[in-house]
Amino acid sequence: MKIFRGSFIVSLIALIIAFVYAGWNGLFITLILAVLEISLSMDNAIVNARILERMSSAWQKAFLTLGVLIAVLGMRLIFPLLIVGVSAQIDPISALKLALEKGNPNTVGTYGYILHHAHPQIAAFGGMFLLMLALGFFFDERAHTWLKIPEKILQKIGNFPAANAIISIILLLITSEFIAKDAHAVLFAGILGILTFMLVDGFGETMSHSKAANTTSSVVATGKAGLALFLYLEVIDASFSFDGVIGAFAITADPIIILLGLGVIGAMFVRSLTLYLVQKGTLNDLVYLEHGAHWAILTLAFLILASIKWEIGEVVTGLLGAVFIILSFISSVIYNRNH
Repeated sequence: MKIFRGSFIVSLIALIIAFVYAGWNGLFITLILAVLEISLSMDNAIVNARILERMSSAWQKAFLTLGVLIAVLGMRLIFPLLIVGVSAQIDPISALKLALEKGNPNTVGTYGYILHHAHPQIAAFGGMFLLMLALGFFFDERAHTWLKIPEKILQKIGNFPAANAIISIILLLITSEFIAKDAHAVLFAGILGILTFMLVDGFGETMSHSKAANTTSSVVATGKAGLALFLYLEVIDASFSFDGVIGAFAITADPIIILLGLGVIGAMFVRSLTLYLVQKGTLNDLVYLEHGAHWAILTLAFLILASIKWEIGEVVTGLLGAVFIILSFISSVIYNRNH
């Protein structure tokens, strides 16, 4: 409970602000958004925890402090404002004023309407980044396999040079050609997502190998390597946040309530859960939990890409992710009992 104490305190303050700002209705919607964000981010926390284990304590603290600030203000407030500003060709102050008007997302010209219509490009970027992340996990040789047949097949595919990028680009071409209305915009955003993953992941691997080459002891990422992993974590968090931010406008068009629910409460609990997994060594004890999280991420990537054309509720996304994680947890417990 000590790990989650700060999250409970911050959540209480956020709910009080929501009540003062928008009454009981605002309090209720903030709570709904917070629960939605936490339920959708279990796989995010698991991936974060595994990467965080490789970082020095200084970089871990940086992620759990500065990273929270970036997650709250950056992805839940500033990023949507930038998207609206670019789409509507207005300055950030005008975008903020438009956001505070709380217009109906179904009304042309409102903040929610503009953000919703930027969804295909956002989905293409985030979907391809998460696809690269999930495939990269399954393409690597691992000591354990959870879903035996598909994971063994994916490991064999991963032996082919640049298999991750090739498969992702093929899927992106199919998506832009047969699913997206604006094929050029979706293709461009998807390529950016692939390049972003390759650059951040490649930089992190380069720095980690450089560190390992100069030491024979247990390697933790410090300096440039720590910075690379920090940036990697922030991009991963951003990719997970895209769909939640857009989906929140189906519940409310008020950016302040979205910031309090998704950003303040949701982000704080995800960070606390990440810290809990690291400190308790949960991922090492539950050998299949990471597999379940990446199957959830792979499913999320496909659903995000499909959402370019079809409406897919966050309930569907959350339930599918929860099923993978719960089943992998149960499988891990059974494995531990048998071994």
